[in-house]
Amino acid sequence: MLSPLRIAAVCGVTFAALSVGGCAEPQGLRVEGAALRPSRVAGPVYLADVTGRPLQQPASVGLTESVTLTELSWRDWGGPTARATGKLSGAWCEPGCAKKPYDATLTLSGLERQDYVASYRRATVEPKTPGELPSAAVNVQFQGIRLSVPDL
Repeated sequence: MLSPLRIAAVCGVTFAALSVGGCAEPQGLRVEGAALRPSRVAGPVYLADVTGRPLQQPASVGLTESVTLTELSWRDWGGPTARATGKLSGAWCEPGCAKKPYDATLTLSGLERQDYVASYRRATVEPKTPGELPSAAVNVQFQGIRLSVPDL
């Protein structure tokens, strides 16, 4: 006859073996079906300008003190990324780009939800013809611009 201590030990070892081994198949887990697609965020989505002002699909925006985009035409908004084409200017290209700003694409990413709203947290600006930018543009950050949380 087994003592209660031995019965408890056998049960403990059996439980531990089942816990470690799990219920998976010997070949591992099998995943079927298409990957989940990122969904649009319910509720308003914002972009904060350099002053923290909340904007939705703005026609123009100052991303930093050196990067301003105008005449924005939005292709996407509210998903994981937002894209627009527009005109790029800033103090680094004055006085020339005041009259003729540069064509550029703006991509927003890093959509972050806060309570019942969301905001984009990063921006990338891609000039259509980077070779046409003045030499002062070398000192301007166009990639990975961190955006602030909008003041709501």
